[in-house]
Amino acid sequence: MDIEVGRVLRSGIAALAVLLSGLQVLSAQTINVLYTTDVHGSVLNYNFQRDTAATYSLSKVYTYVESVRDTSENVVLLDGGDFLQGTPMAYYYNFVDTTSMHAVARAMNFMRYDAVTVGNHDIEAQHKVYDKVVKEIEAPVLGGNVTDTKTGRPYFTPYTIVKRAGKKIAVIGLTSPYIAHWLPKHYWEGMDFEDMIESARKWVGIVKEVENPDAIIGLFHAGYDYTYGGLTADTYKNENASVLVAEKVEGFDAILIGHDHKLKQKTVKSPSGKEVLILDAGAGARFIGLLSMTFDKKGGLTMKTDIRAMKSVPESETFNKRFASQVLATKEYTRRSLGRLKKSVSSIESLAGSSAFVDVIHKVMLKASGADITMTAPLQLGTVIPEGPINVGTLFGLYRFENTLCIFEMTGKEVKDYLEYSYDMWVTDPRETGTVLALQKKGKLKYNEYSLDSAAGIKYTVDVTKPKGQRVEITGMTNGKKFDMKKKYRVALNSYRACGGGGHLELGVGIKYEDIQGRIVKTIDKDIRDLLIAEFEEMAKKDGKIELKPMDNWKFVPERLVKKYMTEDLKAFQGR
Repeated sequence: MDIEVGRVLRSGIAALAVLLSGLQVLSAQTINVLYTTDVHGSVLNYNFQRDTAATYSLSKVYTYVESVRDTSENVVLLDGGDFLQGTPMAYYYNFVDTTSMHAVARAMNFMRYDAVTVGNHDIEAQHKVYDKVVKEIEAPVLGGNVTDTKTGRPYFTPYTIVKRAGKKIAVIGLTSPYIAHWLPKHYWEGMDFEDMIESARKWVGIVKEVENPDAIIGLFHAGYDYTYGGLTADTYKNENASVLVAEKVEGFDAILIGHDHKLKQKTVKSPSGKEVLILDAGAGARFIGLLSMTFDKKGGLTMKTDIRAMKSVPESETFNKRFASQVLATKEYTRRSLGRLKKSVSSIESLAGSSAFVDVIHKVMLKASGADITMTAPLQLGTVIPEGPINVGTLFGLYRFENTLCIFEMTGKEVKDYLEYSYDMWVTDPRETGTVLALQKKGKLKYNEYSLDSAAGIKYTVDVTKPKGQRVEITGMTNGKKFDMKKKYRVALNSYRACGGGGHLELGVGIKYEDIQGRIVKTIDKDIRDLLIAEFEEMAKKDGKIELKPMDNWKFVPERLVKKYMTEDLKAFQGR
């Protein structure tokens, strides 16, 4: 054996042994449930955006799972949803190679998942994609609160029974009903999304009566914090109702959750006072969640949870060989050259004003839609596109989500209110806080960067010394025409925002949720990233060179005051 290979192998095995050391000793009556969630396409052992080896992927998860399986047959493997979007590989098999079996389905079948729950980003891939993948995945795809509007029956499988160690484990899957708030209706045509509490109560009753299981596990694609986005425990069809289900619906022993990408191990009380374990394993195949269930001779159940990091776990050579052809196919797609960037651009620059990074997105949205105004956000801070050759994979850093384009009708007053809502999340008065950016702590904004929409098509300033709701002054259209508060404008938004995502339309503009979809006057069923790829190719036609420039249509004021604080603010984000 090569000395270096042997050293790496031994160190990997040693690290894995440490990881496994705390796992409960398996017995005939002990079942260990392993689960992933929000993998977001991190299946293959390659980072196609950066064209380097991946730090995390299901290859490492497979190593860990097989190591546990080597100790016992009493292992259950589950996934909590959002597996179809997030990497170039997922995109490639969603929209480019649409005839081969999807790489996600191949991986889940190879790893022998027992059940998966559908997530909102899986539905965002649209019917043609997820309907196909659901058929390809051998494990049941769960979604008990998603009903078929034609039949009234579940669109996906509501629950499944997994038998291990002579015990029957019922797994009930639910997903966030807020999908209807985020996606155009034709993405989920033929579906209705029930309130999670109501649906959970229904399926627990059915499972108990029909199956008489020894334990019931919830596998939910919904987060822990039911107050997120200003919602309350009484909000019907709450986005993140996982804890509410545990507290209001009797019958669950444990609930495995996802969607919010946060590690969590908590215990809450059911209506009868019974302890219900809550476990969230984060995102991106970086961690795996463990739920150990031990049944005593009298049928009593003892449980404990754990979360294991995959950083030190070695990749599986078997897994990598099995999916080598999928890696190669995706590489060929992402390595397609788009030209040479003349000057590097950074998403961080977009926090300080009009920037080349965001304005190229504005440019393609205006061009493709013919709208008067566009709104978009930087989506991912810390992204730098360096000077030099760029390819298709590069643009997965420029635009991180699979969104299509919608044209939304707004009055001038509503455009202003939309921007006020965005900038109220973005900035503070530095005379009071010592910072321009609304920082939670050094290097972290209070709100996600994909909430920070700026506009193009209009000229405006944002006065950081003014009170909330009074910061934005629109001085005119960029084509020289007057901006009219009463006039109706065609505004280009990505599909997530146009359906109410982020609260800009509902909370900022004040449009009732039930009226939002009716304001969409046109949809362009073309992925924004595809529009960017075409734009880059067009720019490079002449001499292969691409130059991105800011539109300079908006800025923060007073400029001297902003400059004094903004320089230090931006330093907090360097290296992210």
